[in-house]
Amino acid sequence: MHPSPSSPTPQAADAVVIGAGPVGLFQVFQLGLQGIAAHLVDALPHVGGQCAELYPDKPIYDIPGIPVCTGQGLVELLQRQIAPFAPTLHLGQQVHALAAQADGRILLTTTAGTALLARSVFIAAGVGAFVPRAIKAEGVEALAPGQLLYHPDAATATRAATGKRVVVHGGDEAAVQAALDCVDAAAQVLLLHRRDAFQAAPALLAQLQALREAGRIQVVIGQITGVETAPDGTLQALALLDPQGEPQRQPLDLLLAYLGISPRLGPIADWGLAMDRKQLTVDTATFATSVPGIYAVGDINTYPGKRKLILCGFHEATLAAFAEAERQAGHKLPLEYTTSSERLQARLGVAPAR
Repeated sequence: MHPSPSSPTPQAADAVVIGAGPVGLFQVFQLGLQGIAAHLVDALPHVGGQCAELYPDKPIYDIPGIPVCTGQGLVELLQRQIAPFAPTLHLGQQVHALAAQADGRILLTTTAGTALLARSVFIAAGVGAFVPRAIKAEGVEALAPGQLLYHPDAATATRAATGKRVVVHGGDEAAVQAALDCVDAAAQVLLLHRRDAFQAAPALLAQLQALREAGRIQVVIGQITGVETAPDGTLQALALLDPQGEPQRQPLDLLLAYLGISPRLGPIADWGLAMDRKQLTVDTATFATSVPGIYAVGDINTYPGKRKLILCGFHEATLAAFAEAERQAGHKLPLEYTTSSERLQARLGVAPAR
C-alpha cells in the first residue's frame, strides 16, 4: 500500500472504496481478485476504522476460521491479505462530493483536495465517517494551519513537537501515548485533562508517572475556554478554567487534541442515492445502490434481514466485486477459485498449486 499526494487534477481509478474498516479492506481484496485496482479513502489517518480506533484490544469471536482475534489483529491480517493489490491510500480525508458524469464514471473530491474519476465506487463507510471530536472553544477555528492537530500519529506528532511547548489535550491512552512520544523532542510537554485520572494501559501510566516525578511532563487540570493568538494568527496561549472555576492562561506553541472520535453520516445524504433512515438501500444480488456503478457494503446499507456483522459485510463485498467485474466486462464471468486458478494465484503473487 502506498500513499498518494492530493491533486486538483482528477486521477483515473478503476474503483474507489470509501471507508478503510474491515469491510472496506476486504472489498479491496475482492476487487483485486477480479483484477480491479482500488483507491482507498478514509477520514482517519490510518486504516482499520472503528476496529482499530474504538476496540483495538477487544476480542472478536465470529470471524470464520479465526477462533479469536482482537480488532487490531483483524485489521493487521486484512492488511496482509490486500498487500498484493497495493491499493492507493488517501487517509485523513473525507469524500465530500460525489457526482455521476455523462460518461458513466463518478467524480469524487475530498476534503484534502484529492479528485478521483472512478469507474466504480464502493461505499463501506460503516455508520458514517469516524472523525475526531473537535475542541469547542472561541477562536479555535481561526488558528493557523499546523498549530492544532487532531489525533496525529506518533511520527507526525513528534515531528510537529520538535523544540516547541506542547499541550496534549485528552485523557485516554492515545493522549497519554502522545505525551510520552513527544517528551524527547519537545521543549515542554503538558498533558491537559479535565481531571487527574487517565485511561491507559498500566505500563503507560507507570511511564507517565515517572516522567511527571522527573519534571519532564506536567499534568494540567482544566477545560479550554478559548485561545490567545498574535495578530498573524500564531497560537500563543490557551484560556483555561481550572477545577475551582478560576481562569488560567497556559502559554504554548502547539496543541495536540485526542478527544476521541464520533461517526458522522456527513455528505453521503447529499449524493443523490436512495436511502432509508440514513442508510443506503441496495439490490442484495449485487449490493448496487440506485446509481449505476456505486455499491454500498457493510453497516452503511440496509435491506430486509440486514445484520450489522463484519462477516455479513465480507459477503456483501464479495458479491459487489463480482457484480462490478461483470459490469465492466459486459458479460457474465466464469467462477474461479483461488485453490485452482492460476490467474488468481498470479494476482495474489503466489506460486501455482501443484
